[in-house]
Amino acid sequence: MPRSGVPTVARTVPEMRVVRLRLRGRDETLGFVPTMGALHEGHLSLVDRAAELADRVVLSVFVNPAQFGPSEDFDDYPRDLGRDLELAGSRGADVVFAPSGQEMYPKPQSIWVEPGELANRLCGLSRPGHFRGVLTVVAKLFAIVEPDVAVFGRKDFQQAVLIQRMTEELGFPVRVEMAPIVREPDGLAMSSRNAYLTSDERLAAASLSRGLRCARGLFAGGEVHSERLLDAVRREMVDAGATVEYIEIVDPDDLHALDVARPEAVCAVAASVGDTRLIDNAPLTGPSTLDAVRA
Repeated sequence: MPRSGVPTVARTVPEMRVVRLRLRGRDETLGFVPTMGALHEGHLSLVDRAAELADRVVLSVFVNPAQFGPSEDFDDYPRDLGRDLELAGSRGADVVFAPSGQEMYPKPQSIWVEPGELANRLCGLSRPGHFRGVLTVVAKLFAIVEPDVAVFGRKDFQQAVLIQRMTEELGFPVRVEMAPIVREPDGLAMSSRNAYLTSDERLAAASLSRGLRCARGLFAGGEVHSERLLDAVRREMVDAGATVEYIEIVDPDDLHALDVARPEAVCAVAASVGDTRLIDNAPLTGPSTLDAVRA
C-alpha cells in the first residue's frame, strides 16, 4: 500500500480485519485517526502525526449516531466521502475505513462504555449521553482496527482525556496521542461545523480564541484567580456576540474546576454563535498554537 495516492477503502468489518491481518503479517505498525469525515486541515494534521508514529495509517470516516442528542445535527452533519478519500490519500493515509451505520450497530446497542464522573463536566453537562456514545464507538473501532497508536485532536480536549482514561482502565493495547489544535489565521479552531457559520458569525467565532489568548496573557502577567481570568475571557466572547455555554479553568487530568489557576491548567470554552456550537481550549502556559495567531 502506498504512502500517498489513492487509499484502500474498507467498508465492512471483515474487510478492515483482512487489511489488519495483512499489515500484521508484514510486521508493520498501524496508526489510527478516527473521524466523522468532512475532513479539514485539522484532521489531516492527525494523519501526519500518525504517519510519524507508525508504518501505516488508517483513517476512519463514520458519523456516529450514538453521540448525537435528539435535537443535534446528525442529519445535517456534512458528509462527502469522495472528497474525504481524496484528502486522506493526498496526505498519506493508506486505508480509509468507512462503515455504514448498520455495519457498526448491526443490532440495537445494549452494552455501553459508561464514562463516569469525568463526563459530568464541561461539554457533558449540556450533552447527556454524548460521551457514552463517543467511548462506545471508539472502543468498537479499537477492536476492529487494532491500532498500535491512535491520534486525537486537542480541540476536543474532554473527549481526548476520556479516551485516554478508557484506554488505560480497560487495558486496550493502544497508545493514545493528543495532537495540537490547528487554527485558521485569525485563531478560530478548525472544525467541520465551521462550515455552518455565516460571514458575520465567522467574525464573532474568533472571539473564543481571543479570549483564550487573553487568559494566557493575564496568567503570564501574574493573575492566578480563576474568576478574574474567566471574566476576561467572557467579556471578549460576549462583546463579540457569542452566547457562552461555559468557560472553565480545569485540571488537565481530572477536569475539575480550579479556583486558583496553576501552570498546567487548561482554559476550556464552549459557546454558540448563531446556531453553531463551538468549543476551544488552551493551556495557561507552555506551547500553544495560539502563539502563531495574528493579532
